[in-house]
Amino acid sequence: MELPAVSLKAIILVHWLLTVWGCMNYMLPVSYAWGNFTVLAVGIWAIVQRDSLDAITMFLTGLLLTVLTDIIHISIFYPSPDYISDAKRFSIGMAIFSLLLKPVSCYLVYRMYRERGGEYTFNIGVGGAGQDRSTYEPIDQPDAPPQWPSSSKAAQPHSLELYSDSTDP
Repeated sequence: MELPAVSLKAIILVHWLLTVWGCMNYMLPVSYAWGNFTVLAVGIWAIVQRDSLDAITMFLTGLLLTVLTDIIHISIFYPSPDYISDAKRFSIGMAIFSLLLKPVSCYLVYRMYRERGGEYTFNIGVGGAGQDRSTYEPIDQPDAPPQWPSSSKAAQPHSLELYSDSTDP
């Protein structure tokens, strides 16, 4: 099943609205707002620079990180049932809905990353050198003749005469 093409602008607009509604009652800390709005600002950068892989990569990374931070914020600052009003219930509901929508947004942004020419390479630098054998070239079996003359050939004695001033042969 192919998902329809979704604009990056639509993703940012939906998450911006849900974040604004999630911050409406000051129930979540300021770090929730700063984290989400900063990632949305990086998303605007990805809209402005359509050919930039860095912008879309940073936006995707930010979305993935805010999934983790949103889980932490909502789980720590969820109000007790005795002190929750309808407005607080709406606000926390929008924050949860934003959290549930982020994996779908991450998948859509990842597709945009691939369309911009990005490749899935996850390298954290743990593997040693030479792990990838696809570009291995054996050095003990040369395919082409050497570029420089071999040192085993003796130098010809008349090679110095080319540079002498005498015209005598």
